[in-house]
Amino acid sequence: MEAHHYVSQLNEDLYQAIIFDGNEEDAKIMGVEYIITARMFEKLDSEEKKLWHSHSFEVSSGTLIAPGIPLVVEHELMEKLVSTYGKTIHTWHTDQERTLPIGIPMIMMGFTKEGQLHPELLADRDKRFGISTQKIKENRRNIPMPKPDPDANAWQKREVRQLIISNKSDSAADMHRKK
Repeated sequence: MEAHHYVSQLNEDLYQAIIFDGNEEDAKIMGVEYIITARMFEKLDSEEKKLWHSHSFEVSSGTLIAPGIPLVVEHELMEKLVSTYGKTIHTWHTDQERTLPIGIPMIMMGFTKEGQLHPELLADRDKRFGISTQKIKENRRNIPMPKPDPDANAWQKREVRQLIISNKSDSAADMHRKK
């Protein structure tokens, strides 16, 4: 699905974004993403890191774009974002043609290699924005691509973390007492 992030920077290490399913007036809020620098990510414990995804492939592949700003400025932005990590929670799965934000919020991950994004979705996006992902990719070749932390992108190792609904009897306090 396509996601449009509207981002604010809280400090040099932390950004927050509201995610919409489009950029038209009828766009729906799909969720939020918190973005942190590699420096902050390193401070997280291993279990927490499994909830986060790296942005290096999204930058290098040209799938992450910042339309409407000059190419030079976008390139500088991508130089900053390439080493960041995101924790994304979708609350409304509008790609499933749901008319209401029902169901359990989901932790989402980013693309990490070629072939994960449907080519027709990328072609449609390129056409609507009047851009070429291939040209963007070529323009970013000079951005050093860091190797993501091994604990990030946990879904690739089938270590998927998701939110669940539990009965009151399965509360954290009860679980603790059972130990």
